[in-house]
Amino acid sequence: MLLPEPITSLVAALGKLPGIGPRSAERLALHLAQTETQAVRELADALINAREKIRACSICGALTESDPCALCADDRRDGASICVVERPVDIFSLEKAGVFHGKYHVLGGKISPLNGVEPEDLRIAALEARLGAGVKEIILALSTDVEGDATSFYLAKRLAGKGAKISRLAYGLPAGSGLEFADEITLGRALEGRRDLS
Repeated sequence: MLLPEPITSLVAALGKLPGIGPRSAERLALHLAQTETQAVRELADALINAREKIRACSICGALTESDPCALCADDRRDGASICVVERPVDIFSLEKAGVFHGKYHVLGGKISPLNGVEPEDLRIAALEARLGAGVKEIILALSTDVEGDATSFYLAKRLAGKGAKISRLAYGLPAGSGLEFADEITLGRALEGRRDLS
């Protein structure tokens, strides 16, 4: 049976979301097409509201409604430690673990020449600008795949000699996986067992 065009369009739109495969997109589209109009309007309004109000923190790059974000504005957090992550969602994973009490810095990805991502495409210059303001340690919390390793080694070399110790999360994280797939215990152990790269 062929689906009506509006549902096919909805399936295609939902299929572009991360973690949503073709079958999940179809199930969601069929569910939404049969849901009360008011509930669908509320969902659409929530999506638009989130997209219009959420932006990147000008200091760390985290998702926020206010600038600077709550983490950067919190004087109780240790400004001597900056944990470098690939994406804003990685901050949520580390915060759930509850073991890091410093500041964050979102790179916006990882070096990947095959995908056209070079060092100048990332927020590395912004990270360098944050050094010197009492920062004693940079913790690299990047994924353990080839691009994550290459980015970590590039950052360790580029930031060496700038006054801060450079460390990386221990390899307690699954190889080839991102922070969002790790549980709190694994993240906590990985952070506590980080090793010096400088």
